Amino acid sequence: MSDASRLVQSNQEQAVAAWISHLNQIRLDTLLVALGKQDLNLKDALGTLDAALKRIDLEVIATNRGGVKGMHGFIAEVAETGISNARSQITGADAAYQWVNDNGPVDLLRNGVEVQQKFVAAGGRFGLGAVAQHLEKYPDFLKNGAKYQIPADHFETIKTLHAMSPEDAGLLVRGSGDGYSFKDWQRVQTFFKQDNVSIDSIEPSKLSYDQAQRGAYNQTFQTEEQSLKATDQDLRAEAVRDSHANLREGAKATLGAAAIEGGTAFVLAVIEKRQQGTALKDFTRDDWVDIASETGLGFAKGGVRGLTIYSLTNLTKTSAAVASSVVTAGFAIAEQANRLRQGEITEVEFIENAELVCLDSAVSALSSLIGQTLIPVPVLGAVIGNTVGTIMYKAVKDSLAAHEAALIERYLREQQALAGRLAHEYQDLIQQLDESMSDYLDILDQAFAPDIAVALLGSVELALELGVAPDDVLDTKMKTFAYFLD
Repeated sequence: MSDASRLVQSNQEQAVAAWISHLNQIRLDTLLVALGKQDLNLKDALGTLDAALKRIDLEVIATNRGGVKGMHGFIAEVAETGISNARSQITGADAAYQWVNDNGPVDLLRNGVEVQQKFVAAGGRFGLGAVAQHLEKYPDFLKNGAKYQIPADHFETIKTLHAMSPEDAGLLVRGSGDGYSFKDWQRVQTFFKQDNVSIDSIEPSKLSYDQAQRGAYNQTFQTEEQSLKATDQDLRAEAVRDSHANLREGAKATLGAAAIEGGTAFVLAVIEKRQQGTALKDFTRDDWVDIASETGLGFAKGGVRGLTIYSLTNLTKTSAAVASSVVTAGFAIAEQANRLRQGEITEVEFIENAELVCLDSAVSALSSLIGQTLIPVPVLGAVIGNTVGTIMYKAVKDSLAAHEAALIERYLREQQALAGRLAHEYQDLIQQLDESMSDYLDILDQAFAPDIAVALLGSVELALELGVAPDDVLDTKMKTFAYFLD
């Protein structure tokens, strides 16, 4: 392969790495943007909730609006507006509710839809009596798609009784809790028949009847605040999960790298055939087989490269440029290992070649990193950096003079001679050590022999062998008695 072809291939490899790095950066940037937006969403939602609570305190409670019997209705209107808007804002949506506050036929507006709220428990009709009265006063209220809104618990009861068959209703018995009676069922059925109102014209509030009472709304807002914060945490966790590496993006990186490297291999194979003097129209079947083989190999290597780079950059702290160089060096060393197995090169040549390809890969990685830093344009900076760095490295490597090459060769010969001499000296030392150890073990056996006389003589020899002064060795009865009795 020519130097130009190697440069093209190296640029293609680093371009793939830069592209995968860009994919990773996009996910990270998307996460940071999402978390920043969620900060604003939480701030807006809590601000809306706090403003609604203050409005209830100032415009309803402080003015005793609605009196004892009607105050909870106004509390429900303001609370519905604030809580609904806050729940929309926590997800990044716009506030949809507006409190009309004019004592007219419409209490709330939701994206242009008129809503009349009925928080009424009197009469045992779950607010349907109040709905009937409002319809009697404003018979055209529902014609434009308006809605009646009742407490969430009342709505669930009405929906159940509305769908209940007469046979099931006949079995109803008033229980001790919140069970339904046959009379309740009759009231619901009569309402929807006489007043010609569809169940679809009635919707549940965000609140139950008890949550809108004067003594309960503060707790309702506190509970809602905790719910908003929990939703915020869930949305942040979801954003983090979405930012993780995933199988779909990994497959995209793998197939993209395979296509790029396969295409590059195809072009380089065709160019190589043309440089050999064969016109494109004269390519034989064998030529195209060779080109297809190179292309298939490039496609396979590209797939491995893409998957490996994607995995290393996301599962470890490895940069894309370094990951690509690791893959390139791995392929090159594998090629050298195959040549070694085929007997084409020696073990020394294998090691030298492996060192060179690793050095080339390191230069390519460093050049790409520098280029991407100086030119922060995805892919372009890495390619330019790799091109400049590789050319400079090649120029320096080829500029070694014959004298410098001879010095390196002489140094290698001297090192080999030194290694041989040291190996010989090492063997001599090992032999001496073996002989000394053999003598020492013999003396040690005598020192610990079962025969006391042999053991005493062995102890004397052991002491002398270990360097004890002869005068200090207890080798006579007189020395022994003097040592223990004097």
